[in-house]
Amino acid sequence: MSRAIIVLGAAVWAGGVASPTLARRARHAAGLIRGPRDVLILTGGIGRHGPSEASTAAAICVAEGVDPGQIRLEERSATTVANIANAMPLIPPGTTGVVLVSDRYHLIRAGLAARLMGLRVQGSAPAGHTGTARLRYARGALREILALPLTVLRALRNRFSSGQ
Repeated sequence: MSRAIIVLGAAVWAGGVASPTLARRARHAAGLIRGPRDVLILTGGIGRHGPSEASTAAAICVAEGVDPGQIRLEERSATTVANIANAMPLIPPGTTGVVLVSDRYHLIRAGLAARLMGLRVQGSAPAGHTGTARLRYARGALREILALPLTVLRALRNRFSSGQ
């Protein structure tokens, strides 16, 4: 039994430092590895600051003890839909489960996008929001609500343009 664990990207700050959101997601994903056949697919391109979100998350996962051979990088995406779409070809054949890692408030929209694109996923979110103020969390949740219609359109367009 093997699983693919897809970690959705988040910001990298100046100096190549992972934002608390990205660090939290990467550490959580590292803890989900059950065995040598599991694969971590880390997503996210270069935003305002480099390096890529995916490579920054990879460094955290390796520091947490993940075997670098279990890590796949998707370094081109800048949206949730692109994170998922670009990660899908990196899922090894014969994978028996796909876990989508993000924050709880983001998983609703991201999980819907994945399902609309034909990917069966289970969501997994880090516990708590250490370092994240309530106002920031509320803004993030509001952003998710506002982003939902565009995400649905992007996911459906991706699914139908890729012939799935």
